[in-house]
Amino acid sequence: MNTENVSYSTYLHLHELLSLQKLQSEPPTHSETLFIITHQAYELWFKQLLHEVEKIKVDFKQNNLPEAIHIFKRICAIMKVLLEQIDIIETITPLEFFSLRNMLKTASGFQSLQYWELEFTLGNKRSEIIKHQRDNVTRLQLEQVLHKPSIYSYFYDFLEHREIVIPKELREREHSLPPIPHQTIQDGLVKLYTEAFEVGILLELMLDFDFSFQQWRYRHAKLAERTIGYVPGTAKTTGVPYLMQYVSNSFFPDLLACKSQRNGKLIFVSTLVK
Repeated sequence: MNTENVSYSTYLHLHELLSLQKLQSEPPTHSETLFIITHQAYELWFKQLLHEVEKIKVDFKQNNLPEAIHIFKRICAIMKVLLEQIDIIETITPLEFFSLRNMLKTASGFQSLQYWELEFTLGNKRSEIIKHQRDNVTRLQLEQVLHKPSIYSYFYDFLEHREIVIPKELREREHSLPPIPHQTIQDGLVKLYTEAFEVGILLELMLDFDFSFQQWRYRHAKLAERTIGYVPGTAKTTGVPYLMQYVSNSFFPDLLACKSQRNGKLIFVSTLVK
């Protein structure tokens, strides 16, 4: 791009962007534009979340606490936007959606490459997801992400900078598996909560993000329930029961588990970071 002639439109490639909402319904269904734009916006936010998570990995690796706090505040704010978008798409009535559903055929959000990249990168490793993908490129990319370290491996790096010894069995755990809670990690987290106020802020932000993501999964499942009831999903899943099965999967299981070990000295800081 010639920066001397850059404009708002050319910088954002608005001509290309605004031409991507191509309706498939015939005759055109009024709400299809909203349906397309909302899901395209989700994909853009997924892209940004993946970008931010890569930055967090570096911050954890380099023990950069201020930057890790800053980026977690950002991705928590992004999650608020994703949740608010459900309020918008809920304005599509079940009747309107059914006029679109036949047009979707086997297309489904279940096939979103970026969404599953995000889940896998954050630690929700579920290998069975890959075999259900219709696209070969998607399957290949997800297979690669499945075997890469999740954000939790980098969190271990951060904890080691804080003099928490990571058990060998956790370090040698297959990257294709989700993180598991461990007493040693939880004891270390309790110690950080009580002795390192700034780290406590980070830990609470991590939990805020984790809960926001669970809330988004729940809202998405309830949206599906409200719209289509309990009919099978377009991706040949069981639909709502399938979505509800994984709502509470946690990216940071030790953070939640250590709360049950709290004592009178444990300081909670979540009200300070909203």
